[in-house]
Amino acid sequence: MLEHVPAWLGRALAGRRAGIDKIVVAQPGMAGEGELSLSSPAFADGARLPERFTADADGGPVSPPMIWTGVPDGATLALLVEDPDAPASQPLVHCIVWALDVAAGGLAEGAIVADGEAGDIGRNSFFRVGWLPPDPPTGHGEHRYVFQLFALDADAPDPKDTPGRSALVEAMRGHVLASAVLVGTYSRGEPAAIGPVGAVAPV
Repeated sequence: MLEHVPAWLGRALAGRRAGIDKIVVAQPGMAGEGELSLSSPAFADGARLPERFTADADGGPVSPPMIWTGVPDGATLALLVEDPDAPASQPLVHCIVWALDVAAGGLAEGAIVADGEAGDIGRNSFFRVGWLPPDPPTGHGEHRYVFQLFALDADAPDPKDTPGRSALVEAMRGHVLASAVLVGTYSRGEPAAIGPVGAVAPV
């Protein structure tokens, strides 16, 4: 897809980005006040995503593993991944997962797929159900992929099957107890070393 964008065009668009202020957790009332933790055994916060989770993966990309702790009692969980560096007016949505299994303590690698068991998988920006792999234009610079985990109270309405971003935000508004953010990065056409691996999954 975007790997076919010529590098000269990617560089020309380098200054055009949606903006970190437009991601959902940055909107008024969407962060919550409680403490929640989100990490991955595959990459550290702020580090480069391993290629296997991106559009450059051999054999097809998979979603990265996630680990969460500190979920408030009685809360439900929703996960939203956005790219605020996409050359668009709004961040690009890479996945939505609603009604995650809190007791599972996380998601396994490759769990975000249509008809999977990770929860209710919503629609990404390409209107597909599942994981939309990072695919930044060549020469556009580093993109941030912001994994946003939301703990919601028991009164949060069901956004129904395969919700998109708007439906998810509407269902969460006024019901966010806590949130956590984990950022992975990726780029094409410029030197970028793989960052340190994140925390090891608890035994």
